[in-house]
Amino acid sequence: MTEQCVPFIPENAPFSAEQRAWLNGLLAGMFSSAPAPTVEKSRSLRIAVLYASQSGTAEGLARKLAKELKSQGYTPSVSTLVGYTPAALAAESYALILASTYGDGDAPDGVQPFYEQLCLEHFPRMEKLSYAVFALGDRHYEHFCKFGAELDTKLAALGANPLCRRIDSDVDIDAPFTEWKQDVLARLDDVALGRAHKAPAKLAEPTSTKSLAVESVSAADNTREKPVSRDNPLLAPLVERRPLTRGQSSKVTLHLSFAVEGSGLRYESGDSCGVIPKNDQNLVAEILQKLRFNGNEKVVVGKSTPTTLHDALSNHLVITRLSRKVIQEYATRGKCGTLLELLTPDQQVHLERYVYDRGLIDLLSEYPNVIEEPGDLVAILPKLTPRLYSISSSPLVHAGLIQLTVAVVRYASHNRERGGVCSTLLADRISVADKLPLYIQPNKKFKLPASSDAPMIMIGPGTGIAPFRAFLHERRALGHRGKNWLFFGSRSEDTDFLYREELDEMRADGHLTRLDTAFSRAQEDKVYVQDRMLENGPVFWNWLQEGASVYVCGDASRMAKDVDAALRAIVQKEGTMSVDAAQEFVSSLKDQHRYHRDVY
Repeated sequence: MTEQCVPFIPENAPFSAEQRAWLNGLLAGMFSSAPAPTVEKSRSLRIAVLYASQSGTAEGLARKLAKELKSQGYTPSVSTLVGYTPAALAAESYALILASTYGDGDAPDGVQPFYEQLCLEHFPRMEKLSYAVFALGDRHYEHFCKFGAELDTKLAALGANPLCRRIDSDVDIDAPFTEWKQDVLARLDDVALGRAHKAPAKLAEPTSTKSLAVESVSAADNTREKPVSRDNPLLAPLVERRPLTRGQSSKVTLHLSFAVEGSGLRYESGDSCGVIPKNDQNLVAEILQKLRFNGNEKVVVGKSTPTTLHDALSNHLVITRLSRKVIQEYATRGKCGTLLELLTPDQQVHLERYVYDRGLIDLLSEYPNVIEEPGDLVAILPKLTPRLYSISSSPLVHAGLIQLTVAVVRYASHNRERGGVCSTLLADRISVADKLPLYIQPNKKFKLPASSDAPMIMIGPGTGIAPFRAFLHERRALGHRGKNWLFFGSRSEDTDFLYREELDEMRADGHLTRLDTAFSRAQEDKVYVQDRMLENGPVFWNWLQEGASVYVCGDASRMAKDVDAALRAIVQKEGTMSVDAAQEFVSSLKDQHRYHRDVY
């Protein structure tokens, strides 16, 4: 007669059914040869994986995370925060949120309504929710990861329970994301197995992957089997560089072509190209001279292997711009009273004015003898990150090439000529046939309309014209019959009319249905693309009624906001709507994938 097995953990014990099963199996295994059963995590933990994505990076990470969660036995669901409601979030027990920030600290397109509703004072508490936030941003912007940080703070204020610390990631996302994911999975395992876990640690500094310099990537890298990516860039030769501006233009804009034929690199119209830059060697030499270092000193940048100080300053660290954090650490280290005073709350305007047009060389000149060891300098400088440029070529028309439209940033301040790190590299510090490390940053939210008959309205002043040149070439190559309307703006028609010959040709053959230009300095009162939109309000409205998609590319801080305001004004006036109804109409354009923005 077989004896009946009596469980070690009774049903009235303070454990869930899954936890009792696991513990009984574990204890039984101590007295028998049978293996202990594993916990079926999917029965107990349903996890919402939510993303707020502008260019598709956060969405890609969310889907990658959900796939791993599923392999671990959890039950994930993936959703965008566009159209999501705080009530739906409050109904979840576990939520993992990947939140991008773009422009002037803004939430991605379509996510702001969710956040505004979340911030309503009467919204209910969220004590039942356990969550974690991974914030994505770009340290070159003043409000780094602002949306992710504010979302984290708001959820905590509503009583939600953080599973682990938030991590703020720069554009090098792989290492920070891996760290955050491992932390999240460890906490979820604790929950699933009934183990107590510690409260999340204080927010750690985000980690970032190693930047690659022009010389630090060998030609053999182009033949590696790994796909081209930020960490495995393609060394592509520059095969064409020509100015698009003429005469005495106040800003030089270049058209550049890189050869990628046979490399396996693929891109689509609307994507961006990441260029991995290198600092000006003359500036690096001047900084070393100021510090009285020879450049051969060994230093460690982040978690990378040791390198020389010269390499760190050339390829891995920001030396042309200052930030509050750099000023604070430098001033504290050197006990610089004037700088410390700038850091007080009432001096914020003066601090912004001081860092606006200064770099490391100015700090070393004005406040010398602060840095005594090479490692001290490396510790206070942020990482040099890739620069993203909207691709201005179509892979169907410009086979084997990636073409970029780049405005060269040059200016003088404090008796010194200065310039953008990457734009001056492309303009002055490489020659045709030299190779640069490149990769593709996909932008799934900035693509041609699904219908070949759909009208397109494109608004792109300055270098914002880049993706629209690609769109126009691609639509013609594909035989699309949809109407095309371009708004282009710059300072002067004579000097700054980018791609004028191509646009005139497309307008002459009817492919470019309408071309409206705004040259701000052609008349006494400045005129911008948003003004041209308003002047053509009735026609603009008719195109919207015909199903036109609206695309905007360029500056996020001013142009994109002014264009958005003009769009709402047109809808309100021509559609005879109230302010709220016009707002709802524009929101519906986004929901229908008919309002796209690639702004920076």
